Amino acid sequence: MKGNEALAEAAIRSGCRHFFGYPITPQTEVAAYMAKKMPKIGGTYLQAESEIAAINMVYGAASAGVRAMTSSSSPGISLKSEGISYIAGADLPCLIINVQRGGPGLGGIQPSQADYWQATRATGHGDFHVLVFAPSTIQEMVDLVGLAFEKADAYRMPAMILADGMLGQMMEPVSFPEEAAEVKLPEKPWATNGHKGKRPHNIVNSLYLKPDQLEKTIVDRFQRYETIKATEARAEEYLVEDAEIVLVAYGATARIVKSAVNTAREMGIKAGMIRPITLWPYPVKNIQKAAETAKHFLCVEMSMGQMVDDVRLAVNGKRPVSFFGHTGGVIPAPGEVLEQIKEIAGGVR
Repeated sequence: MKGNEALAEAAIRSGCRHFFGYPITPQTEVAAYMAKKMPKIGGTYLQAESEIAAINMVYGAASAGVRAMTSSSSPGISLKSEGISYIAGADLPCLIINVQRGGPGLGGIQPSQADYWQATRATGHGDFHVLVFAPSTIQEMVDLVGLAFEKADAYRMPAMILADGMLGQMMEPVSFPEEAAEVKLPEKPWATNGHKGKRPHNIVNSLYLKPDQLEKTIVDRFQRYETIKATEARAEEYLVEDAEIVLVAYGATARIVKSAVNTAREMGIKAGMIRPITLWPYPVKNIQKAAETAKHFLCVEMSMGQMVDDVRLAVNGKRPVSFFGHTGGVIPAPGEVLEQIKEIAGGVR
């Protein structure tokens, strides 16, 4: 199945019946799939007049307690950022898909990972975070969509799947869980879905005119974030136990890095890989543990170097951290990564 279509099908099977979006390459197939499927299952598909309108429609649907989502690519996510901030400020769960393309500006339509800072640092204005999941296969895209909806509901916050044009457009075999007749969603007593005279009116808003009240709301939210950081960080470790050189990569780039690590091992170089699956919360403990025995870290990205900042923070000066990457839609080759490993290995020994 194509990655974009697998994302859409996984969302439907996770109980999403409300999709609002706007076409932009390389994620348009998500919307196209939803346009075909949603009317057949009693769901809502609406192509909004703009990305700004789409995210505010998600805001409205999420307020009513339903599972709602939108998808876009890099420039479109920038347009959605104000609405994402409103959703976070109102403590609403939803799912946002970003199938990244090259930037800045209109950039290009080839794969990129240059939205890492945006996803993990500045998805919108104000003090807040969103859950960020980074799949590396089409099967993992499917699996993480359900998890993202589940965690968004559990913590009442937006979740994002941060993919890229390579994963969105490639095809791989996937398996889905058995489709239930009806997905049972958690109770949402805060939702604005009609009180039937049995409870007070629910109000969903992000406006707090009293500074003390706004500060308390944000502080309480950040206490929840601490729980998330302690319990929800996820990563894959590959040949890390005895690795002298640990490569850190996420998403589609991790597939390239794993190939280079395998070749390095065949050459007798003790290389390994840590692949963050959650970009927020970041799997700091995995890197800290590896830093106790590894001699060098190499971060590989399809950007000028963004996640490398989090690697350096986690390593905390205990080991050298290098960076290698391409940007603008250029995909690193396994041979290029291998050359970086060999160069570092020469210095390590």
